[in-house]
Parts: sequence; C-alpha cells; structure tokens
Amino acid sequence: MSDTPPEELAALPDEAVFFRLFNEIGIIQQLATSAFEKILPHGLTQAQFNILNHCVRLGDDKTPAQLAAAFQVTRGTMTSTLARLEQKGFICVEPSKTDGRSKRVFLTESGRQAREEGLRQAAPLLNRTREAMSREKAEGLIGPLSELRAWMDADRDRQD
Repeated sequence: MSDTPPEELAALPDEAVFFRLFNEIGIIQQLATSAFEKILPHGLTQAQFNILNHCVRLGDDKTPAQLAAAFQVTRGTMTSTLARLEQKGFICVEPSKTDGRSKRVFLTESGRQAREEGLRQAAPLLNRTREAMSREKAEGLIGPLSELRAWMDADRDRQD
C-alpha cells in the first residue's frame, strides 16, 4: 500500500517522482538483501550469491575485471569476494589460456549446487511475498522494472 495518494504524486515535479521511485527501489533492495542473507546457506553473503547466480544465468569464464564492471564494484572488492568464494570451493580462478597475465573465473559444481540451495532456502520467503501482492501485480512490475534496469545499465557511464 502506497503512503502517497496518486493525486499527490501527480502534483509532484518529475524529479520528485523519479526520486521517490529510486528511493522505494533502494529501500526494497535493502530489505530484500537483509532477508535473503538470513537464509542463504554456507555463510554466503548476497554479493557472493549474486556472483554464483550471475555465472549460472549468464555463464562463467569471465575475468575478475569483467565481473567487477558487471556488478559496478572495484576490482579490489571483486577480488576479495572471489577469494572468499574460491575458499568455499564454489568457484575456481585460473590463469587465462590466451593471456597469461589475466585470470578467468569458473563456477564449480559445488558453486552451482550452493546457488540452487540458496534458491530452495529462499522459497518460503518468496512465497510469503504473495501476502504483499498478487502474482499478477508482480508480473506487471517485472516489465517496467526490467526496462528501467536496461536503461540504467546503458546510461551508467554518462557524465551529465
């Protein structure tokens, strides 16, 4: 339930509406991360799980620099996160076969299983979300939010 009636939103300037949108998304992200980290297996953090999920969804064999760019974190942060995942046996970081200076990140079978276990552990939380909104409403949000994400991804290096 929104705490701002639609007629009040309609009276706000564009900047205020878009700030409100980003603010709501940010709060949802904080709450979702906190809830998800409570149930993740193997002491995984949200950042670590996201890397496993990324490798399952989009493939592995990426450099740490490519992953850092995808997640918009520093290379140092990504290196630290990858080291923790490697210690858990969920990824392996190997020298590149074509460029001896760079490294490549590969998901292990244990990493794939940890990701699947994380999804299973999240099922009760995800199912409880129906208390907040119907599946139909969730489906209706996915398209516009995906469009916003794609636009923000394409616009992220803009300087003005």
